[in-house]
Parts: sequence; structure tokens; C-alpha cells
Amino acid sequence: MQIQILKSKVHRAVITEANLNYVGSLTLDEDLMDAANMIEHEKIQVVNVNNGERIETYLIKGKRGSGVVCLNGPAARKGAEGDVVIIISYALMDFEAAKAYKPVVVFPKDGNTL
Repeated sequence: MQIQILKSKVHRAVITEANLNYVGSLTLDEDLMDAANMIEHEKIQVVNVNNGERIETYLIKGKRGSGVVCLNGPAARKGAEGDVVIIISYALMDFEAAKAYKPVVVFPKDGNTL
């Protein structure tokens, strides 16, 4: 049996931009992506702590060290600059292997830095 489990998350990052006039996705500082073991184009869930919105989208690499967390396209309507978000990725795994798996959790500091 295969199940979906938490693979990794960036816990309580702060939205730095919302760009409605973009195709879609979430732009994330590449340092945060690396720390959370996430890759470009990976499917993610974004949970907005301020308003309770939950969206599914995919990642785009943001400039390394910039602290960027930008909601793009329609997602830009689900959050605003300054909102706190949790960025989550999941993995499909064998049930027994999933029991031993430990997710990667990143806690950004001020400015979405490590």
C-alpha cells in the first residue's frame, strides 16, 4: 500500500509579494527550497495562517538569499504581503517505509532567512 505523507515544509514564512499578473505558482527563495528539500515545479500546498486559505500550486525558484515568498497568478488573491504561510510538500511512499520517514521542517528567521 502507498500513502501520502508530509515530505517537507517551510513553517511560518512571510509573504513578500503577490503578483496577480503572472501565470501562476509560488516563487520561493532557493535557499529555503534547498533547506526544505524541495525542487522547482514540485507540487505544494500553501496554508495562509492569517486568513485560513489553503491552495495547491507549484514552486518556482526565487533568487537565492532574497527571502522571496511570492504568490503568483490567481494565488495572489489568497494572501497579501506580510501574511504568514506554511509551505508543504508531500510524498507518496510505501506504508512501512513511511513509518520510519522523518520530514524536513524549516523555520525561517526574520526576512525569510535561515
